[in-house]
Amino acid sequence: MNRFICVFAVFINKVCLQVTVEGVIGGSVVLPCSSTEHHVKLHDTDVHWRHNGSNIVFDIIKGEDSLVLQDSEYKNRAESFPPEYLRRNFSIKLNNLQHIHAGKYICHITPSYEQKTVLLIINGV
Repeated sequence: MNRFICVFAVFINKVCLQVTVEGVIGGSVVLPCSSTEHHVKLHDTDVHWRHNGSNIVFDIIKGEDSLVLQDSEYKNRAESFPPEYLRRNFSIKLNNLQHIHAGKYICHITPSYEQKTVLLIINGV
């Protein structure tokens, strides 16, 4: 008699529905991102904002802004709200929007493995 042992591993990612944000050429938008994990200390938290999968928009490392690897397209264009970090709000603001800024933005929060997706639509000429 053959015996089969089946093991199933289920990995559950904390997923949020995609949020759509609309902006206009030359305008500003806030891309929302907040964590539901309030037990993780801020100095243990990293947040990575990416555009269309790879463009480095903004990083928050150990609760501090880290712009060293930021894509040049976002320098002096992306800003965060450090006083909000203690409330687990890691939203960013993009200024002087252009058509190239349209697309999918993902906010990765570790170590809680949360991921928030924001679709940015740019309207205007």
